[in-house]
Amino acid sequence: MISIDQLKKLRQKTGAGVMDCRKALEETKGDEKKAEDLLQKWGIEKSEKKADRQTKAGIIDSYIHGGKVGVMLELLCETDFVAKTDDFKNLSHELCLQIASMNPKDVKTLESQEYIRDPKIIIRDLIKQTIGKLGENITVSRFTRYQLGG
Repeated sequence: MISIDQLKKLRQKTGAGVMDCRKALEETKGDEKKAEDLLQKWGIEKSEKKADRQTKAGIIDSYIHGGKVGVMLELLCETDFVAKTDDFKNLSHELCLQIASMNPKDVKTLESQEYIRDPKIIIRDLIKQTIGKLGENITVSRFTRYQLGG
């Protein structure tokens, strides 16, 4: 039997829908860690189905680290509605932090890097998780990294 507390905890941790959380907990016989992993897998699978969709909305985000390193990022999605969500804005901020600390040479390199907060996943999968959660294609269009004296 899946408890309401388990559902709430998993939903809060993953941002997945109630029915997806229930299904994941049922399939894993209540194991919250396995359910979280299963939701992550489902999110990546959902994102792959959306890869052909055009991304014409989005945001330009920036991050300055200690006055020495700065990043400007253009992150695109399908609609303005998604561009305004906290999940999308959070992804943008995390990508700016990644670029500031790891200095990738281009988008392809960025997407293949290990995520600085969790080396078990790569940036491409971090983006796919957000696509699965928000239901729209998301692409990194371009970025620029500045370093003082560089």
